[in-house]
Amino acid sequence: MGIPIGEAVDGNDISGKVSELREIRERLELGPGERATRAQRAKGKLTVRERIEVFLDSGTFTEIEAFRRHRATGFGMEDKRPHTDGVITGWGTVHGRKVFVYAHDFRIFGGALGEAHAEKIHKLMDLAAATGAPLVSLNDGAGARIQEGVSALAGYGGIFRRNTQNSGVIPQISVMLGPCAGGAAYSPALTDFVFMVRGTSQMFITGPDVVQAVTGAKVTHDELGGADVHAATSGVASLSYDDEETCLEDLRFLLTLLPSNNQEPSPWEPSADPSDRGTDRLQELVPADPGRSYDMRAVIAEIVDDGEYFEVQPAWATNVICALTRLDGHVVGVVGNQPAVMAGALDIHASEKAGRFVQFCDAFSIPLVTLVDVPGFLPGVDQEHQGIIRHGAKLLYAYCNATVPRVQLILRKAYGGAYIVMDSRSIGADVSLAWPTNEIAVMGAEGAANVIYRREIAAAADPEALRAQKIKEYQGELMHPYYAAERGLVDDVIDPAETRSMLIRSLEMLRTKHAPLPSRKHGNPPA
Repeated sequence: MGIPIGEAVDGNDISGKVSELREIRERLELGPGERATRAQRAKGKLTVRERIEVFLDSGTFTEIEAFRRHRATGFGMEDKRPHTDGVITGWGTVHGRKVFVYAHDFRIFGGALGEAHAEKIHKLMDLAAATGAPLVSLNDGAGARIQEGVSALAGYGGIFRRNTQNSGVIPQISVMLGPCAGGAAYSPALTDFVFMVRGTSQMFITGPDVVQAVTGAKVTHDELGGADVHAATSGVASLSYDDEETCLEDLRFLLTLLPSNNQEPSPWEPSADPSDRGTDRLQELVPADPGRSYDMRAVIAEIVDDGEYFEVQPAWATNVICALTRLDGHVVGVVGNQPAVMAGALDIHASEKAGRFVQFCDAFSIPLVTLVDVPGFLPGVDQEHQGIIRHGAKLLYAYCNATVPRVQLILRKAYGGAYIVMDSRSIGADVSLAWPTNEIAVMGAEGAANVIYRREIAAAADPEALRAQKIKEYQGELMHPYYAAERGLVDDVIDPAETRSMLIRSLEMLRTKHAPLPSRKHGNPPA
């Protein structure tokens, strides 16, 4: 029920009115009642205001439209008109920087969206865009409010339109803290990052009951759309966590790496890690033998400031790594093949993951560093039939379209079309560096020799000896580490110990880069 406004206070008694206001605000902040709060906490969830307090710098939240109530009638709605209408909206700071936030209150109508609820969110989204500050949504809502019919659906339409208009203008981050279905799942899918909490948050378009009714398949909420499903299988979630506090703390860290909007640089932070620090350990981390695996994460940690980075979608498409980090205090985006998984080959999901990350970095003027150790695209009937050409082209399109500073580093092998796609000089990398262990070629020496000398080998008295000879000849002719450098496709072959300093010097040189795109409404990227 709404909070009754007192009528007994003298209209000229300002102090009485102020006291009444304070009382109303206190009751507003308590929420709909202790019973609903107990039910929320019994599910292992914080209340809406507790979440905001954990997320924002202490004491910085300013709420707007706290007194808003719906105007719907029918189905008993006229007797249930709580203030806030189930969503808290306002702004505060994270590490001193302005952030807008809206948070569903599951205790009121299950957090379902109605007309007034949506209008509050629209207002906040417009303020975030107008003032150029990140927008964070703390989602714990049951979708459209059925009792309000098409008005609720139109409310979601307004959110989707603003999500799209604000894309690439301000960072938009969705935190899933409860069951979110239908329209409540579509809006997060339009944002830059999606965080989820195991056991309490789910996302799906149609819930388990509908799935069972239509298909006969019986599935739980978590099996259908839980945090681990979306983090590791569908790729919808950027990250998943065991509890809300850890999730919100990691979100605070992510925001330190992002600009407030697309017209401002990411915040620079002084680093005690010397820019000319040697990276001798890289020779121990990366085997010279191109057939041996290693963890590219260890390479990234060795290169970047203080070994600290924020990996995006670490559980999905694990054969490629996408991370935000700092070099000499400046934010950069890192894309790297992961030899520890599928030898680092690119497939459909890896191309999608890396392509969207490249587009995000380019939209917000975050320079890109690409670490290459790729044997090619993953072969297979399933990959071809599911559209590896189309999906692989997404990564190619993203790099070709990117105007931010771009530095490529080839650690070992870089074969075929995958070499081109991984930000080669031919598609626009500003600087290409390589270690003396690099092998840039159309394919590996063994495969190349089998193709080129197939007939000779088949006719030889000792086919294996001739094959070994031809492999060695091909390696010596086309796969030595200086072949690409001799042709200007690699700018320099460097000592691995100089990797950090060379990347920092290259990015420093590129800091004033300006590369306008052709005049057009927008391109038509591969679907």
